[in-house]
Amino acid sequence: MILRTLISFGFALGLLAAPVVADTRVPTSQVEISLSFVPLVKQAAPAVVNIYASRVVQQRSPFADDPMFGRMFREFQGRPRVQNSLGSGVILSEDGIIVSNYHVVGMATDIRVVLNDRREFAADVLLGDEESDLAILKLRDAQDMPHLSFRDSDTVEVGELVLAIGNPFGVGQTVSSGIVSGLARSGAATGNARGYFLQTDAPINPGNSGGALIDVQGRLIGVNTSILTRSGGSNGIGFAIPSALVSQFVDQAQRGETRFQRPWAGITGQPVDADLSDSLGLLLPGGVVIANLHAASPFTAAGLQVGDVVLSVDGQPVNTPAEMIFRMSVRGIGEQATVRFASRGEEKEAKVAMIAAPNTPPAEVTQLGTRDVLPGLTVARINPAVADELNLPAGLEGIIVLDPGNAGARVGLRRGDILLGIDGRELTSPKDLGHLLERAGNGVRVDALRGNARLVLRFRG
Repeated sequence: MILRTLISFGFALGLLAAPVVADTRVPTSQVEISLSFVPLVKQAAPAVVNIYASRVVQQRSPFADDPMFGRMFREFQGRPRVQNSLGSGVILSEDGIIVSNYHVVGMATDIRVVLNDRREFAADVLLGDEESDLAILKLRDAQDMPHLSFRDSDTVEVGELVLAIGNPFGVGQTVSSGIVSGLARSGAATGNARGYFLQTDAPINPGNSGGALIDVQGRLIGVNTSILTRSGGSNGIGFAIPSALVSQFVDQAQRGETRFQRPWAGITGQPVDADLSDSLGLLLPGGVVIANLHAASPFTAAGLQVGDVVLSVDGQPVNTPAEMIFRMSVRGIGEQATVRFASRGEEKEAKVAMIAAPNTPPAEVTQLGTRDVLPGLTVARINPAVADELNLPAGLEGIIVLDPGNAGARVGLRRGDILLGIDGRELTSPKDLGHLLERAGNGVRVDALRGNARLVLRFRG
């Protein structure tokens, strides 16, 4: 409170001064001399930890995906090696619940957490999600841990002072200051992370990933995840995952979930730009226009149609599909969200149920046995649950490859390929795959789709 008062007072004096000149005087009072972030850092820093993770990775030949040389070098794979990663984390409870980035601890076989006071703990991943780049960990045999409290990230405003705390480049815990530079940054992060981010100019560097972004009262407003850079170092454009989503991750982990349950929209949409807003009869560009709508979508049940424009979710504007999914994720499965939308020039409001993607019709996951033509090949029927897991467009149908297996990979199949037929016979059910491959004899032709490209793969059975 003292810090806010002093800043506001200084700003007011600046407004009254005429002409406006830079204030270069030295501090004249003990209060001014002691004005700093020291008390805030002492309060928050003990809850930010260093994370050292190890995973075993299989080295691949650089020619593995080459259509010409892939087969020649398939047998010359490198030996497994241990890959180490370094990052940060934030303690969120007395019993040692920690949030970090998925790219720091995902698939790790050994995780070591070092506190600010040099105590070390082993940790286990309770829940991880590569898409959101978040992971929730639990310290083993921990109690009375220092921890941070959440602040609702929806109350954060551009221009607020913030501190970023983490372990950049492994040099040790480091604190940097800045402001919130932007809100609703969607699609701006690197790697596999997708969604909605807070932007800050507080210096963030490699090793800061998973660290805390806090406000001037020491509350967590975001988890640092990535930077926009050309040099590899901080250029003043950093991104943090908002605390509202982190809180939902913690809730699900504490309920025993091992995979983040994200509400299913069942729609394909696109942002509304200036040209599109004119054709849709909107006064201003904004919102997400529905281009495709699944029959089982909760938006369908709420009365929305193709061509309608989703303007806001729970009172918060949405301008990209990623923002809309973020707002739904914050609300959580089992709840209802208030959706405001424009339909044929009229603004309306509806309650939309937050549901998990339905597993209907049955996926019929099928794995071929060791005596089949392509042992280990695993396929499934595309339904909303499968499409949601693989991030497929709404309304896509067919039989999809979940795992090509070693033999399937050798003939050129990949995860996500859609199988159309075997030797000219249409594949309509996952359970028919083994039978059709067996009937094909020695020469087998597989018709498939990979994205928008049609494939024809031939091999000897």
